[in-house]
Amino acid sequence: MAQEIELKFIVEKDSVDALRQHLHQLSGEHAAPEQLLNIYYETPDSWLRRHDMGLRIRGASGRYEMTMKIAGRVVGGLHQRPEYNIDIAKPELELERFPAEVWPEGKLPESLSEQVQPLFSTDFLREKWLVNEGKSRIEIALDLGEVKAGEHQEPICELELELLDGEAEDVLKLARKLVNQSGLRQGSLSKAARGYHLAAGNAPRVLKETAILRVAPKASVEQGLEASLELALSQWQYHEELWARGVKNAKASVLAAIGLVRHTLALFGGIVPRKASTHLRDLLVQTETLMTSDVSAQTAIYSPQSATAKLALTEFLLTRAWRSFLDAKAQTKIGESFKRFSDIHLSRHAAELKTTFAYPLGDQYGDQLPRLARNIDSMLLLSGAYDGVKAQAWLENWQGLKHAIETRQHIEIEHFRNEAISQEPFWLHSGKR
Repeated sequence: MAQEIELKFIVEKDSVDALRQHLHQLSGEHAAPEQLLNIYYETPDSWLRRHDMGLRIRGASGRYEMTMKIAGRVVGGLHQRPEYNIDIAKPELELERFPAEVWPEGKLPESLSEQVQPLFSTDFLREKWLVNEGKSRIEIALDLGEVKAGEHQEPICELELELLDGEAEDVLKLARKLVNQSGLRQGSLSKAARGYHLAAGNAPRVLKETAILRVAPKASVEQGLEASLELALSQWQYHEELWARGVKNAKASVLAAIGLVRHTLALFGGIVPRKASTHLRDLLVQTETLMTSDVSAQTAIYSPQSATAKLALTEFLLTRAWRSFLDAKAQTKIGESFKRFSDIHLSRHAAELKTTFAYPLGDQYGDQLPRLARNIDSMLLLSGAYDGVKAQAWLENWQGLKHAIETRQHIEIEHFRNEAISQEPFWLHSGKR
């Protein structure tokens, strides 16, 4: 078994030549482009996907390799997951050669070999550079081609940084040198994920409302912080992909996701001091300023500002950069129960909302939109320990008020305001439900 650690970027097609020249300057160890054909397999009932497993055969220059990737962690395009690679003589599966630990129950399921079938393929030219960064050896791969599933296909234009030996932090350090130029967009959507989507019929990708955050029952405050930032980053990257594809209102969802990052930092600000995230927050402001200016989607999405901000957030998460700023008291607090933290802050945010909207505001509702958005985001991050139906119903009145203010529906504003401020808490409140 190998632990695959790689960082993925989508490359703007018009920036490929400039990127290639930049990579030539980074390293003299260059491999000429090689054609790679990958065939991905699945069962009719999606058994592999249901178990977070990906199976493929890769062919290049007459050599073949069978690979199984199993569940790992993806943060902002940095993939960390176990994979098993086995050389094979011809492009035919030999599932019995995988070690027993690959399989969920410790052995190859009966009839799986007969059930798996080709589902989609990726066919691309891969050009590689080997780079030494810090104490690490990193492979940079530029992939140009396409992914195909039946009658559906879409282009591949990607850059991958894979850690061959060393530390994941050095991958991020190298990436910082690359995103200073335009044309790169950190993407969490792998070739395989795109192939599965095509194979499922290539349905239009739609906007996703931020859902109530769910964490493990006994999660610590720090785990709640990590989960909150991962959710925000996921929403950012998902909707940036949609914005790049021209989906209506995706830009607003990207800005909302960046807002969710800032609101997360504010929510945990009583423990993690502002100085821990000063650089990150500055980058977020620069990105928001660019995105709200009169520039094209391509300019904003593939800008150094956006790429640098997302990379900084990824690094902030993966290295837990806040830890070095915590005093002894904060170190104790961040290890305490996220559930208890949530109960306290749910009450505080609810009190702030009820005070703000206790009476009709006339023409002043618009002035309170930033406060309302921040509190709604915080409630989404804090409500996961409770009944989802009750929590969602409670939140929907505040979300309805926000939408009514944004669209200036005066009758609806007063309806949702009255409904929202009259609600009983669904969380532990002053020792009572």
